[in-house]
Amino acid sequence: MENPITFNRVLIAVDDSKYAYQAASYGFALAQKIGAKVALVHINQVPIATNVTGDPILGDPGIILPNMMDIQQENAKHLFADMREKYAAGADVDEYILIGDVSTEVVSLAKEQNFSMIIIGTHSRKGFDHFISGSIAESVSRHAKCPVLIIPSKD
Repeated sequence: MENPITFNRVLIAVDDSKYAYQAASYGFALAQKIGAKVALVHINQVPIATNVTGDPILGDPGIILPNMMDIQQENAKHLFADMREKYAAGADVDEYILIGDVSTEVVSLAKEQNFSMIIIGTHSRKGFDHFISGSIAESVSRHAKCPVLIIPSKD
């Protein structure tokens, strides 16, 4: 019997945490074994509060929102470069840097670009911490139309 399900495009959602690196390591290894193309996605959230006060007497304008967004964009590019170097040297990797709610953007991208699987790490928060911050991995798995592989932390 032929299996109609093929995993030819894998989306790995990452941030700059050890949990994302664990997920990326696993995701790249899995993609190589099944012959899938890999894409990385990082979601920048709009900063809620930024220092716009500064000190004009000292010539410090403070950090304004466009500067924060530029810094986040550069950090995401460095994150992707580091992950490509560690896990996918020489491989063709698509990259997406988006702005918005993490779980919503990951799910939307996976649907729009027809990814076969999403791979995401989890911080494994428990109790009150989980109640306050929720779980992005849990939200992605609830709303995605494709399979989601959640890589637990190794702590």
